[in-house]
Amino acid sequence: MKRHLTAFTLAAAVALVQGSAFAQVPVRPVQPAPAAAQPAPAAAQPPRSAVPAAHVAVVDVGYIFKNHARFKAEMDRMKDQVMAAENGLKAEQERIKGLMDQLKGYNPGTPEYRKFEGEVAKAQGDFSVNAQLQKKDFMDREAKVYYGVYGEIERAVSQFARDHGIAIVHRFDGDPIDASDRNRILGSITKPMVYYDPQIDITPDVLKILNGASVAAQPQAGQPRR
Repeated sequence: MKRHLTAFTLAAAVALVQGSAFAQVPVRPVQPAPAAAQPAPAAAQPPRSAVPAAHVAVVDVGYIFKNHARFKAEMDRMKDQVMAAENGLKAEQERIKGLMDQLKGYNPGTPEYRKFEGEVAKAQGDFSVNAQLQKKDFMDREAKVYYGVYGEIERAVSQFARDHGIAIVHRFDGDPIDASDRNRILGSITKPMVYYDPQIDITPDVLKILNGASVAAQPQAGQPRR
């Protein structure tokens, strides 16, 4: 059954009441209740508070990776090694290309052609295998560096939290949103951390622990830091 009266039904109900015997009975004004009978106002209740700010903190792991001195040094060294490996592969590609040009000088079907063709095929196969192995090796080494540094971050966060009575540390992303980057916009919409007080951001403190005596790197543009 519908809970709301339509305009037509409401008008009909009013007309019915006005035309009935009830309309002839004078309506006595309602007298306010004596002051003593009115219930006393409830005592003001203090607002419910969440966990004290001192027991909760946030840390920007991505920012720490970008400014971790040893991590950056290892990544830069690995980039140099990757470039050296790529240059070696390019040189091998040029050599194989030269072999293929030489193969054109042989008559197809002759023993010399088949022999040289086998050498070219072997060189191409070896190149493909070496390229895949080098790629896998660099990816494995990169993963190990990330894993090791992340373990250090976890230990530094745990140490700082224990020393300062912090019960929970949330991870958040403090990078500013790029309005021209669709993926960045969607990522910011779905991130779990909507707001945080900059005073509970322990990222610079953790970074100081990880970088030793060196001072934590300066914040990125648009990124608040204590």
